[in-house]
Amino acid sequence: TTLHEWIGIFMRRSMCNFLLYAKEKELSMSQIGALFHLHRMGASGVSGIGDDLGVTNAAASQMLEHLVQQQMITRSEDPHDRRAKQIVLTDKGRQVLQESIHARQGWLEDLAHTLSPEEKEQVVAALHILIEKTSQLEKPPD
Repeated sequence: TTLHEWIGIFMRRSMCNFLLYAKEKELSMSQIGALFHLHRMGASGVSGIGDDLGVTNAAASQMLEHLVQQQMITRSEDPHDRRAKQIVLTDKGRQVLQESIHARQGWLEDLAHTLSPEEKEQVVAALHILIEKTSQLEKPPD
């Protein structure tokens, strides 16, 4: 169907640019996932990040070390538990996240520039319908 075709194009374009950006920055998907986790959740422990990414604490700690070396996160003692480490996103880490989002979505701006005002209205109307229907699917049944 047309929707499946659009989703395929959308995912291919988005992921291709995103993966190129990650490769350029020498970041794995897990490392980018950790940055997004910290952006969403704020300061976190290694185990919280590992749980979110589905990896062991040892794997999470090793993966986070690369981000510390690149100054995208800081690791310090948790003030409530000196045995635990608190992981925090740095300004550089936030910048990398913003750049990764732009890398993933930047092509949409290029696409929007090719649309006429009438086409933009049609696309926006169709997207509003999809958003509404999708939100209905996400609601738990009564």
